[in-house]
Amino acid sequence: MTVGPALSVSLNAIGKVMAEAHDPWWIIASAAVALHGADPGHVADVDVLLSVADAQRILPAIGIELRSGSPHAAFRSSIFGTWTGTALPVEFMADFHRRSGEAWLPVRPATRQPVEVDGLAVFIPERVELQAMLTAFGRPKDRERARSLAAVS
Repeated sequence: MTVGPALSVSLNAIGKVMAEAHDPWWIIASAAVALHGADPGHVADVDVLLSVADAQRILPAIGIELRSGSPHAAFRSSIFGTWTGTALPVEFMADFHRRSGEAWLPVRPATRQPVEVDGLAVFIPERVELQAMLTAFGRPKDRERARSLAAVS
């Protein structure tokens, strides 16, 4: 696993904050690809899926305003918030959905793999599930990350 310094600092901060979670949570997208040991390309932020209840408790405690929506038209969340209190921005998404044609499909991983970062556990979907998730997202950068994951055995 190759994780750069900014990602490592951010993952450590997430691990500390999310230790207060009552429900399952996951890191997805580029940071999860890196944690699987694949090349994620540029990691601009860290995406965290969490429950609505945990978002309502945890995010205000770290100064994040709860709002709905998403910065991308193909995705939406009941609660969305960006944490800038670490090396990379962290985007928290509760009740996260992706657009598929005219439908909105929930994104909730079925697998949950712990990864230790500086003595703290963070969680990611298993490789095959993450690969399928990225492919379903459909954006070129996500398809490239899925291909990178496929190359890791």
